[in-house]
Parts: sequence; structure tokens; C-alpha cells
Amino acid sequence: MPCAYVIVDMKITDPEQYKQYMAAAPAAVKAFGGEYLVRGGRHEVLEGHWQPARLAMLRFPSLDAAKAFYDAEMYRAARAKREGATEYFNMIVVEGVPEPV
Repeated sequence: MPCAYVIVDMKITDPEQYKQYMAAAPAAVKAFGGEYLVRGGRHEVLEGHWQPARLAMLRFPSLDAAKAFYDAEMYRAARAKREGATEYFNMIVVEGVPEPV
């Protein structure tokens, strides 16, 4: 079964409030077998017009695990801490390629 990736493009407008979300979200990620691959950091546009402000990428063992993480009470509580701290917070989940046999 292929793993799944959650990709987030966000623009933080209240860094102090956002710190509350950053403190709460990792436990929810870990509870569903997820891990952070990218959490901020330098980035550069190589092609196209997309100008993300801040990116995050997480890996989960499966698409179902990623969706369960998002719907879980633990993550809903973390999202509530983020409310009003971003201009936008776009999140997608995409299934990875199957592992070669």
C-alpha cells in the first residue's frame, strides 16, 4: 500500500498564535503514524507562478491514515488553535507511488 503525503501552503499572519498550533499539531501527526518531512524552511520557485509563503509536507503510512489524522478530535483541537492566525491555509493529501516489488 502506498504512503500518502499531506502538503500545506500557508501564510501566517499571527506568529504568536500560530505557535500554539505548532505545539499541538505534532502529537496528532504522530498518533496516526505521520511524520514531518518539511516544516517551513527555505524554498525557491523553479517554474511557474506559484509563490508559496510557507510550506509543510507530511508523510503518512496510507491515504486512510492521513484522512483519519485530519478528521481526528486531536487534530480538530489543534486546528482551533490556528484559527485566525493565517491569511490562508491550503492543505491537500495525495497518494504516493507504490513501492517497487
